[in-house]
Amino acid sequence: MDTIELQRIKNKYDIIGSDPMLNHAIETAVSVAPTDLTVLITGESGTGKDVIPQIIHQNSLRRTGKYLAVNCGAIPEGTINAELFGHEKGAFTGAVGERKGYFEEANGGTLFLDEIGELPKETQALLLRVLQNGEYIKVGSSKVEKTDVRVIAATNVNLSYAVATGKFREDLYYRLSGIQIQMPSLRERNKDDVYLLFRKFSSDFAEKYKLSKLSLNHEAIHLLTSYRWPGNIRQLKNIAETVTAMESKPLRDLSERIELGAGVVQKYIPQESGALIVPASAQGGSSAMSDSEKEQIIKAILYLKGEVDSLKNAVKALSSRAPSGPGPEREAEKVHFPSLSDSTILTEIEQEEEASQAKSGVEMPEDLNIRKINDELIRISLEKHGGRAKEVAEELGISERTVYRRLAKIKGK
Repeated sequence: MDTIELQRIKNKYDIIGSDPMLNHAIETAVSVAPTDLTVLITGESGTGKDVIPQIIHQNSLRRTGKYLAVNCGAIPEGTINAELFGHEKGAFTGAVGERKGYFEEANGGTLFLDEIGELPKETQALLLRVLQNGEYIKVGSSKVEKTDVRVIAATNVNLSYAVATGKFREDLYYRLSGIQIQMPSLRERNKDDVYLLFRKFSSDFAEKYKLSKLSLNHEAIHLLTSYRWPGNIRQLKNIAETVTAMESKPLRDLSERIELGAGVVQKYIPQESGALIVPASAQGGSSAMSDSEKEQIIKAILYLKGEVDSLKNAVKALSSRAPSGPGPEREAEKVHFPSLSDSTILTEIEQEEEASQAKSGVEMPEDLNIRKINDELIRISLEKHGGRAKEVAEELGISERTVYRRLAKIKGK
C-alpha cells in the first residue's frame, strides 16, 4: 500500500499517527478485507481496536450488508446465548416474543465480537459451530438455522494463556486466530504520535465548547510523551479534554492560543492518589465513562471555573483600590485561589465555595457542587463495578483508600 492510500484511510477513519506498527495493522486489515477469513484483533484496552473491523468491513465484498458490533463482556452470562443466536417465545422468563439474534441480524454482513475472551465456555462451543458451518439454534428451539456472517473478534487478554488455564477453548482459539492483527499500545508507538493525538483531542474539544485552543511548550510535550499511558488512547483523550476544560477560556479571538508549560500539565498526569476529575481508566469496554456522564461533569467544571475566575477578578479589583502601605488591608492581595486540577481539589474548592457563599449569601445549585460531582462519580462507578473498590479506583485514577474515605463520607450524610 502506498503512502497516499494509507493516509486516505487514516483520514477517513480519523486515525492519528505514523507509527510503523500502526501502519502495519491498517495495511493488514485492508489486505484481508476482500476475503471471508476470520480475524482476531489483539491489543491492550484503549488502543483503538474497534476501528480495524470497520476498515475490514468497508473494504470487503460485504460492505453493503450490515455491520454490527457486540461487546461480549457487557452482556450477562445468562442472556448471552439469546443475544447472539436469538430465542423463541417462552424460551425463558421474560421471553414474551420471538427475537432475532445478532447472527441472524448480521446475515450477509459482518459481526464484530469485542472482548471475545469473556464468552462463557458454553457460548464458545456454539460460536465454534457457527464459524465452522454457519449453523446455530435459537434458545428454546430445536430447529437448525443458517447464517452467512463474517466474524471479526477482538480481545485485550492473552487468549493462549486463557487456553492453557482452561478458560478458553483451544479449538475456538485456533479457528479465530488464523489472521491476527496486533494494535500497538501508546507507549510502543512513536513519541510524536502522543502529542499529535493530544493536540487533536484538545482542539476538537475546544472547538465544540468554543474555547481557546491550547499548545504545549517543549518541556510539557516531553512530560506528556514520557508518561507510560496505561489506559492508552482512551486515557489520553480523557486527559486532553480535562486539561482543555480547566486551562482554556471562552474564545474571543479565533487566533487566540494558550501555551501550557510542564508545571501545568504535570498536575493532570495521574498519580496513585490523583484527582477524581481526571479519570484515567486502564480498563476497557463497559467500564469506560459514558459520553453523557462526561458531558455533565465537563459542564460543571466549566461553570465552576467561571465562578472562580469571577471571584479572582473581584478580589483583584478590591486589592487594586487597597492602600499601598503595610497593614491588614494588604491581606486582600494574599488571597489563595485553588487550582481546579491539583490533587487537593475537593478540599480547596469546598473551602473556597463555603467562603464565597458565606460572603454573598447565595448558594451554588446543588447539582453543580464539585463535592457532589465527585461523590456522584464514585456512586456511578460503584454501581457499575458491583461495589468493587479496586476497579472503581482504577477507573477514576485514585487510590482504594480514597474510594473508601469518600464512600464513608457519602454514607454519613
